Amino acid sequence: MLWQGRRESENVEDARGSGGGGRLVLGGGIGTVILVALYLLLGGDLQTLFNSQQAQLPESAQFDNQAPRDEASKFIAVVLAEAEDAWHEIFRQIGREYEEPKLVLFTDLIQSGCGFASGATGPFYCPQDRRVYIDLGFFRQLQERLGAGGDFAEAYVIAHEVGHHVQNLLGITDGVQAARRRVTDSEYNRLSVRLELQADFLAGVWARYADRVKRVVEAGDIEEAMRAASAVGDDRLQYRSRGYVVPDSFTHGTSEQRVRWFRRGYETGDLRQGDTFNATEL
Repeated sequence: MLWQGRRESENVEDARGSGGGGRLVLGGGIGTVILVALYLLLGGDLQTLFNSQQAQLPESAQFDNQAPRDEASKFIAVVLAEAEDAWHEIFRQIGREYEEPKLVLFTDLIQSGCGFASGATGPFYCPQDRRVYIDLGFFRQLQERLGAGGDFAEAYVIAHEVGHHVQNLLGITDGVQAARRRVTDSEYNRLSVRLELQADFLAGVWARYADRVKRVVEAGDIEEAMRAASAVGDDRLQYRSRGYVVPDSFTHGTSEQRVRWFRRGYETGDLRQGDTFNATEL
């Protein structure tokens, strides 16, 4: 990805080093199932994982709102800026105004508007405070444990979480949350899969804009993003951690589904093609 020297977003909040322990929160992030699966692969016990996270989190994290200084955080800021440019333009085309999210960098533990979270949650979006949260250690796990590293793989993860912000602005997230009170757990899991696959589609829409309009995509970048999408499929992760898969427990979609919807977003760039909730086949 051609990112050096490009505009950096001013919406990055650096909470790394704020420290403290906290209660582990699972759910909502693209990385939750990944890191839990990796923990089990390494011989860990989930109860031990939960019990180890009972320390107290500081009441408020101290954000450094100055521009990120290290290479990794500069990259994050550039990708977020590219996403801002893309979604401002796309929202103008549909007669809406895009509201930019904040992106919080943290290490180990953070208190978000959705509650306490640890790095084990992976990157996640909190609709309550409209922030994306990322522990950069996740990207090392993505590369070292799942073989899906690279700058555009990381950009895909960020674009997926920003996709959740887009869903929030469009009222889609509220609809799914409202349904949660009326349906069974397995039915809600199916809705969650459709929500996550739509976020993959929206990541693909961003990738098309980054490629066709901003010209920051290099040869092999799209394939890199699709490898990352495949690596975080529920079926692949469950098989790695358990040796078998339980489709009724899927919350993010299979590897094939995630790649398919990302590709559809990239190939069409048309929001009308991303209605996963009414799709007869995922």
